[in-house]
Amino acid sequence: MTSPEPALRHALDRERAHHDHCRRALDAMLTGADEQVVTGEDVSASGADAEVLGHRLRSRAKELRELPPGPLFFGRLDFAPGDGGHSGQSYHVGRLRITEHPAAPPLVVDWRAPVSRAFYQASARDPRGVAVRRRFGWAPGSRGDSGDLTGLEDEHLERGEERVSGIVAREIERPRVGPMRDIAATIQPEQDDLVRGDLAGSVCVQGAPGTGKTAVGLHRAAYLLYTHPQRIRRGGMLILGPSRTFLSYISEVLPALGETGVRQSTLTEEIARHPVTGTDDERAAAVKHDVRMAEVLRRALYAGVRADRTDSLAVPDGLYRWRLDADELARIVADVRAGEPPYGVGRERVRARIVAAVRERAERRSGPRGTAWVRRIERARPVSAYVDAVWPRTRAEEVVAGLLGDPGVLAAAAEGVLDAGEQRAVLWGRPPRSWKSARWSAADLVLLDEVAGLVEHPEGYGHVVVDEAQDLSPMECRAIARRAAFGSLTVLGDLAQGTTPWAARSWQAVLRQLGKPDAAVVPLTTGFRVPRAVVGLTNRLLERLDVDVPAARSLRGDGELRTRKVAGPGGVPEAVVAAVRDALEREGSVGVVAADADVPRLRRALAGAGVAAAGPEALGARVAVVPASAVKGLEYDHVVAVEPAAIAEAEERGLHRLYVVLTRAVSRLEVVRARELPF
Repeated sequence: MTSPEPALRHALDRERAHHDHCRRALDAMLTGADEQVVTGEDVSASGADAEVLGHRLRSRAKELRELPPGPLFFGRLDFAPGDGGHSGQSYHVGRLRITEHPAAPPLVVDWRAPVSRAFYQASARDPRGVAVRRRFGWAPGSRGDSGDLTGLEDEHLERGEERVSGIVAREIERPRVGPMRDIAATIQPEQDDLVRGDLAGSVCVQGAPGTGKTAVGLHRAAYLLYTHPQRIRRGGMLILGPSRTFLSYISEVLPALGETGVRQSTLTEEIARHPVTGTDDERAAAVKHDVRMAEVLRRALYAGVRADRTDSLAVPDGLYRWRLDADELARIVADVRAGEPPYGVGRERVRARIVAAVRERAERRSGPRGTAWVRRIERARPVSAYVDAVWPRTRAEEVVAGLLGDPGVLAAAAEGVLDAGEQRAVLWGRPPRSWKSARWSAADLVLLDEVAGLVEHPEGYGHVVVDEAQDLSPMECRAIARRAAFGSLTVLGDLAQGTTPWAARSWQAVLRQLGKPDAAVVPLTTGFRVPRAVVGLTNRLLERLDVDVPAARSLRGDGELRTRKVAGPGGVPEAVVAAVRDALEREGSVGVVAADADVPRLRRALAGAGVAAAGPEALGARVAVVPASAVKGLEYDHVVAVEPAAIAEAEERGLHRLYVVLTRAVSRLEVVRARELPF
């Protein structure tokens, strides 16, 4: 906001000059980082030390180079005299720490630094030592030119002054075109509590539409990387989203916060041992995603382990033969099996105990044996043959293909777990000659990952952020749990938006399957994105859904809700064209969302009317026509929701899908229909 007041103009001039100073310092930091990489590559050190140093320096230089252009600060804190360590100090708050020298006071402090927390949490009731909190207003789309600093707001907290920020409101309500933006400048206190939660604790965020749960999860990831860089980078960070389109939508948030080395993936990509070339009907997919399949797969894998062999073992040692009788060998196999190690570890443990038994006999007879002797006994052909016989080497593909391709194998493994109809549902109609020619479905990949996890535990991550978690099946939850067995989770979702046949009805069940039953479930109910008029409509639909979640409320009094009712289905495409043309007269993106089967004719209608429309993957498009099945996680300034009744009837959890569709609007929702609303 601009003003002719001389004092405000003078303050803006000072802040613009400071921003120019910060820009020069950042440029110097980038040059210095590149020079440090060159110096680090020439350093005289051990190979390991040089590699670690080089990696750190290159990572830092890369982060600085990839920082997207934009304003370098969005706030300032002026601490009152007498406030302990910050007495009388002023700090500009931005997305990245900027300093002229590592030992010099920072020109900008990182939003994640401890001192910055007061920017988000201070209030007139609890000023936290802050005398004045200043927020800066920048021109929309600013690339960081100091002239784009257009206004500022001061809250004199020490005087008890506190007000709703117009700058924050305008930033939240700014039109959405292109990928998701970070919210570092607008984080609210309840969001900040979640962002700064302890690394050791897992948390589940039940977020109503528009409450910023995805942004909270991404900012939590950035905060943990800043606060625990060595622990997180040693284990790795994983962001799991529901689709590649969704990941594209959020892809610029972490780089904007100075974090670039984070893996962002879908669960299908994470577990993809093979391309998805097969399909399942609904019945087969539901059974394969059921948690009972874990027991069926475990039985199938261990069916070949034999602790009941009756033959003894003779191990050659030069001209001598060491004999182990059948009872001793059976005890070895049974004891290893009882310990429930990973299948591959169990194989080697059986071998090691056989060798240990032979070594004990040999040392009793003629003294200690060295490492070379042990290695020779381990590789002895009778030992390897016996291990292969009692604990066969196998791979996940062989187990799953053998299970789904052979009714007898499946019946033995599924006895008392799956009924006859469920077994018929998952059996392959035409089994391949071998697993190498199998056509794996998406659900089969989950089964393969389960068996692979039983054979050998996968490497885990230090922290995993899981978005849209309400749609995970129990078997998918187990796949994630294996990757977070020694790390923590941030689980994000909304039970009301669960659309898969196996969507969760309660977070407690999901958290148990994820291996984090004690994780706190924190609701976010205050919406900053969806206008109040739209929330009023969707809360009526929420009452019809079979989930126990609190109703949402919106802080946004702006926005618009309209309905176009046409005489018959034939008039719907024409009404959609008119609604899109109305929306194009306003600023922002337009999303036309319809039942999947209706999308082609709407595309044709818009094209025939000369309206260019893209698909959901074109994030910067002004107009997008989006199937209802693909809209989850996306948002548009103007949403044209086409024939809600058709969306609700298209699938088993169609009302939940409709709830998703209606909550994608940031500013304006227009419902085009020929039929009555299904709620």
